[in-house]
This record gives sequence, C-alpha cells and structure tokens, in this order.
Amino acid sequence: MQILKYVVLIFISGWIGCGNAQIQRFELNGRVLSSAGEVLQNATVRVNGVVMFTDKEGSYKVNDLEKKNIDIDVSAVGYRSQKQSLVLKKTVTQMNFTLQQEQADIETVHVLGLSKAQEVNRQAYNVTAIDVTKLYNTTLDIAGALDRVAGVRVRESGGLGSNFNLSINGFSGSHVRFFLDGVPMDNFGSSFQINNIPINLAERVEVYKGVVPVWLGSDALGGAVNIVTGSRFHNYMDVSYSYGSFNTHRTTINTAFTNKTGLTFQLNAFQNYSDNNYKVDINKEDNRLGGYSQPTTVKRFNDQYHNETIIGNIGVVDKPYADRLMLGITLGKNYKEIQTGARMAAVFGALHRRGTIIMPTLKYSKRDLIKGLDVVVNGNINLGSEQTIDTVAKRFDWFGDTNADLPATSGERGRTLYKSKNHEGIVTGTFTFRISPRQQLSLNNVFTTFNRTGSDELNPTNNVYERPSKSSKNILGLGYQYAVENLWNLSVFGKMLTQRNVMDINDQDSKSNLGYGLAGSYYVNPNFQLKASYELTNRLPTAYELFGDLENQEANPGLTPERSNNFNVGTMYQFKVNSDNNFSLNAGLIYRYAHDFIYNRLNQNQGKTIADNREGVRTFGADAELRYSYKNWLSAGVNGTFQYLQNMQKYEDGFTDVSAVYLDQMPNIPYLFSNADLTMTFNNMGAANNKLNISYNTLYVHDYWLYWPSRGGRSATDEKRGLPTQFSHDVNLVYSVANGRYNIGLEMRNITDTKLVDNFSLQKPGRAFYLNLRYFINKNHK
Repeated sequence: MQILKYVVLIFISGWIGCGNAQIQRFELNGRVLSSAGEVLQNATVRVNGVVMFTDKEGSYKVNDLEKKNIDIDVSAVGYRSQKQSLVLKKTVTQMNFTLQQEQADIETVHVLGLSKAQEVNRQAYNVTAIDVTKLYNTTLDIAGALDRVAGVRVRESGGLGSNFNLSINGFSGSHVRFFLDGVPMDNFGSSFQINNIPINLAERVEVYKGVVPVWLGSDALGGAVNIVTGSRFHNYMDVSYSYGSFNTHRTTINTAFTNKTGLTFQLNAFQNYSDNNYKVDINKEDNRLGGYSQPTTVKRFNDQYHNETIIGNIGVVDKPYADRLMLGITLGKNYKEIQTGARMAAVFGALHRRGTIIMPTLKYSKRDLIKGLDVVVNGNINLGSEQTIDTVAKRFDWFGDTNADLPATSGERGRTLYKSKNHEGIVTGTFTFRISPRQQLSLNNVFTTFNRTGSDELNPTNNVYERPSKSSKNILGLGYQYAVENLWNLSVFGKMLTQRNVMDINDQDSKSNLGYGLAGSYYVNPNFQLKASYELTNRLPTAYELFGDLENQEANPGLTPERSNNFNVGTMYQFKVNSDNNFSLNAGLIYRYAHDFIYNRLNQNQGKTIADNREGVRTFGADAELRYSYKNWLSAGVNGTFQYLQNMQKYEDGFTDVSAVYLDQMPNIPYLFSNADLTMTFNNMGAANNKLNISYNTLYVHDYWLYWPSRGGRSATDEKRGLPTQFSHDVNLVYSVANGRYNIGLEMRNITDTKLVDNFSLQKPGRAFYLNLRYFINKNHK
C-alpha cells in the first residue's frame, strides 16, 4: 500500500507539472544599434534578471518568458543605457533599441582596451588581451608590446633581431607557446619571430598565463601568446617607415582589397635592418697582452641584422560554403651576424647565419557549417632553410682580430657551411558545436612534423649530418563549456599528447601523455569578476631542444617530457569614482609544481646553452595591474610581478648527499619587476582633427642571481655572480593629422642610458632615438 501511495503521488505531481507546462510563454527579440545606425555587438541586455549579449549582427533573443510584465535594461560600453518596463501582448514581440553615445564611456573604451580585447579578458582563463592598435605609430615589435604586460618579461640577447626568451610568471622558452591567429608558430623559422614582426601586423595580442584553452591545441607548460591579425578593414592601406640609432631602418606595408563578390586579397610586407653597433661594457681579461687590463667600453662590430618578409593571401569571404577561404604564401629571408656566444666572454668577428622561409598556407573557417557547428582548419609547411657560416680561421676579442691565426680547418667555433631544411609542417582543426545558448563542445587537433636534412660542403663526409633528426607530435583536445552570460561559466577539458622521435636508424622513441583541467569564473556584479583554473599539463621536448638549433643551442636527445600541476586564481574589477575618473584592476596568483622541468643552462665550456631536466621546480607568483583614465586626455597604469621558482631536486645525478642547491632559487630568472606608463592626449592640436600624444613608459627589474645562489658570493650583486637592478625610461611623442591619416612619431628609449642586461648577462642597447612616419587610409566597402 505504501508503494501504491508513492506511485499515485508521483503520477499526480507529474500531471500537475504537465499542466504547468501549458502556461503561456513569451519570446522577446530585437536588435541594438547606435544612434549612427551601427551594429552594437556584445551589448548587454537584461530581461527580468536574465542576462545576454548581442551577437555580431546586434541581435538578441529571450525565450520562455513566463511573465507578461517585464523590465528591460540595455547597455553597451561607450553608450547611455536604456531601461524600460512593458507588458507583452503577443507571443513573439520584437523590440529594437537605439543607444546614444556617452563621452565618458567612450574614453573608457580607449584607455582600458575594452571591446574585443575586453571580451577575451572576460574568459575564465587567466588572460590579458592587449589592444595594440594604439601602438601603431611606434616602432615597437610584438615583443616590445608584450614586455609591458604584468607577469611577462621578454629577455633578448642583444639588439634588433637577436635571440629572445619570453617568460610568463617565470616559465620561459618552450614552456610558452606562440600562435598566429590560433595557428602554432613552431615552424615559422628565424625569419618570422615576435621580435621582428611589426606591431601593425596585429590587431590584438592575447597572453594566457598558466592554463591554456583547449582550442589553442598546445602543450604549453607556462602559458601561450596568440597574435590576432583580425580583418579590421576590407579595403585599406597602412604604410610606415622608421629610422633611428645604430643605423636602424624598419618598413611596414599592410593592405587589403575586397570586392562586392567577396573576392579578397591581403598583403603584408615588412623589412628590418640594423647595424646593432651599440656600446657594451667589458670586464678586464688577460688574453690580449694587457689590452683588457681594465674594464672598458667598446662597440659591437659583428652584429648586423636584416630581414625581409612578404605575406600574401588570396581567397573569398562571406560565402555560403565559407566565411573565409584563403590560400597564401609567406616568403622571407634573414641575415644575422653573431657577435657572442651564450656569454659575452665568447666573441666572434665573422660568424653569421642566414635563413629563409617559404611557407604555403591554407585557412578555412565557417560558422554554422551545419546548424550549431563552427569549423576552423589551417595548414602550412615551411620549406625554408637555415645556414650557419663559420669559415674564418681567426680568433677575435672585443678589440677585433687578435692576429692569432688558427688552423685552416678550425673556424671560429667549428668550421662549417652546414645548410639545413627542417621540413616543418602543421595541420590544425577546431570543431565547436553549440549544444544550446549556454553549452558548447570543442574538439581540437594539432599535428606537427619535423624532419631536418642538410649537408655541409666543407665536411661532406661527416656522419653527424646523416643521422636522422625527425619528430612528429599530435595533440588532441576535447573541451566542454557551460556559461550563464555575465554571471558564471565553467570549462572542463582533456588533452592527449603523443610524440615520436627518430634520432638514429635503430633509435626510435615514442611517448604518450594525458592532461586535463578546468577553468571557471563568477561575476559578483557586471564589473567584478573572479577567476580560478587548474590544469595537469604536459610538455613534450621540442625538436630544437632535442636536436639543437645549429647556433647557440646544443642538442640533448635524452630529454624527457615534463608535467606540471598549475593553479591560477585572479580577479578583474572596473569602477568609477565619477563620470570622469575610471579605474581598472586586474590581479592574479599562481602556483605550479613541475616534474622533470626542462630549463636552459650553459654547456660544459659555457659557449652554448643546452636544455636539461630537473627533477622538480616549484613556483609561487603574483601579478597585478592598475589602470586609470581621466576624461579623454589622460591615462596611466602600473603593474608589478613577483615570481619565485625553487629547485626541488634533492639529489644530483650520481650523488647520495643532499644537493647544495636544493631549495635554491632558480638562477638567471628575474623574480621581481614592474612597468608604469602615462599617456596624455591633446585633441585638435594646431588644427581640427589633429592630435598630439605624449607617453612615458618605465621598466624596473630587481637584481637577481645569474648562477645558483648557494654557490655564489654574499649577494646577487657580487661581480659575475648576479645581475644588477635595472631601471629604464622611454618617451614617445606622436602627432596625427587629418584623423590619423598622416602620423609622425619620435621615440626616445632608455633616455638615462642605463646599462640593461639579460640572458646570462648579455648587454642590450643603451640610449636610442627613432623617427617614425606612417600613412593610413581606409575605404571600407559597404
């Protein structure tokens, strides 16, 4: 009888529920436009507490409204909000909104980098998106812009075109992956890197700290950088030229044309040249008959660099079968003289390298290929070459030729004309299925291949060059996201990584690793977001770590994959004191524990670096950025980063005693640094539609250890044991005419001529001046 009662109750409850299901429900839809008739994407629409954002057409839709009486609140950054109450009389009601511009909010957009950059920043991941369009009138490259982001340090071995190492919260090198429009840049070669790509090529740069979203298809351990070129204009031309210190010339041309049928053509071309003959300080040495008897200052004399690159794409846009289908080619070459080895004590006078990039590309994307399914497919292969030239049998020091002739077969470091092709290819596919307005599934697969072949006409019988250097890698990722707009969202994902390396005919190595993670965020209110993420991540050794880079990176085929537990928490808060004073605060904490940590150390003779494993490295870190703007003429910001990487390997290989460097701070990694900037804008300066921008930027890096602290002197500032505190200042003036059509800029970098050092104490340029001229015209096709 008791069971019968329960069955009856369940039946009655179900019947009542079905009755309730017959309650009349309403739908409200419409569009949000500006007073000028422009579509407002990502405008916020609140209906009876339900929050949504408009799509790229400015449209919104709310289903299943149970009440006729509704309250609507529509807002968009840079526009006055609208509120309205009404009674729905139809089952489906259409209601459009037209928002008026509000000057104070427009200024906030400009200063705080909202719009598309804000949309990226609102993800659950610990991410910072930089709107680089405001840097177009400078001579910065992508690396220079990244060096101003909290938690990021770009460490270069010299001037323009030098080797670089980008660090995100202490993890650097191949722990950080680079992408161009979501495509890995692993195979782009030396002719196309972030420290020679002009800033005008990008629309924004996204920096993921720690956990990386599955759609990037990465085995990054410390973070990722995604350079987004976008499609800002259908028809435009952007040309710039700069000249400055050390005989530096930089030219950029970006243009695109799209006709009424959707046929489109894009061209990006850039050139960089510099003698890099800046002065450096050298310590006293005893290998030149007293010539180094005292510390002195000399000019670099074997450091010329130039590169030229052209990127062409042709295809169609906005077709039923493709939103974008492009075939392209990237062609480029570079020449780089090599002044030093991994340390300034190793000096070269004729050693140099050459490289080329020949890379055909395919890009395809389609939203709603079938209803709810978005597809993005990319592929490329680099058929370019790299060559190191070392044929001069002489010994050089910082004063030039030492007159110490070497055997004819020696060269400066190792006689060679070895020319190689790495045959690096990448195919990526991302498939996103929108299950419902709040749910989506993402499947991503990235396959990369590396096969180095080459020959040396000076050493044609050298068996080393006949050894296989092959590697292939596949990363398969699956992710699920549930999001309630402007309230909370959660993403979970898993990754399967496989790698196969061939280092000898009879020596093949295959590895497989599984990783997973989650990321979530919660909005306390629309302007206050909390974030948290975790990932068990794996990183497979890169081909260059395994086989060397034929320049300053020595091969280490014995490397093992590293794995790490990454935790991130953060917050993003925006607020106003009044309509004129706007603030933005971003802060984050990180914790990582990496097993088999891959790091770069000096090789046995300290002339090159070599990748090696450490059993464990623990990282604690924090970074924060505060930005402020006043009306439309003043903006300022300051950020700071603290990161402590600790060696957790208790025993060194082959020893039973506790290592002397156990629990030491990892060497050659800055642990405390900050940036600050100030910009003043004067509109209608000299004439209507003319504008003057004056900006200031400063960088502070606290002193840090060059070698293991426990094996050093009394402090990190002891000579040869550590790197000193660095404090540099840059000033930039830009005058724009005719609403930005004509622009002239003057840059003064490191105006106090502070000695700046990086990467095993390699010295960077001192005070420098640059003049930049830019012409921009845009005629969008309507």
